[in-house]
Amino acid sequence: MERQRIRPAVASDVPAVKAVTDAAYRPYVARIGVVPQPMEADHAADVAAGKVFVTDGPGGGVVGLVVVEARPDHLFLDSIAVHPDERGGGVGRRLLRFVDAHARALGLPEVRLYTNAVMWENREIYPKYGYEVVERRVDGPYDRVHYRKRLL
Repeated sequence: MERQRIRPAVASDVPAVKAVTDAAYRPYVARIGVVPQPMEADHAADVAAGKVFVTDGPGGGVVGLVVVEARPDHLFLDSIAVHPDERGGGVGRRLLRFVDAHARALGLPEVRLYTNAVMWENREIYPKYGYEVVERRVDGPYDRVHYRKRLL
């Protein structure tokens, strides 16, 4: 399978960014009891601000994305979404590697993120990619586990 590149999202990607985000996060609505924050994001504003990077599938069309924000001392991974039809194909792994490389290119020493405490799949995945738990805290209706990954 041809390795697909990760590129900055453009305005014409906004509908696909929303569709992939919604498809990836929709299964969690019942588990969390509220709509996950990435589903309510202003995707057009995030794309316009240069925060969204996407990868297309072999046949074209966005199959995965990350939303990142450079902060003074770290890169914040706000959201990662892989279309459910693409799970298990390495898309998420490539996106996480991209986030590390992007942080390094910006001269930032670490990546930070959080996930909902009941998204147990994520809590199993992130440590496998070098993330360590920093804290767990409730932010409004969200019970979040905060992670960081120091880049050497």
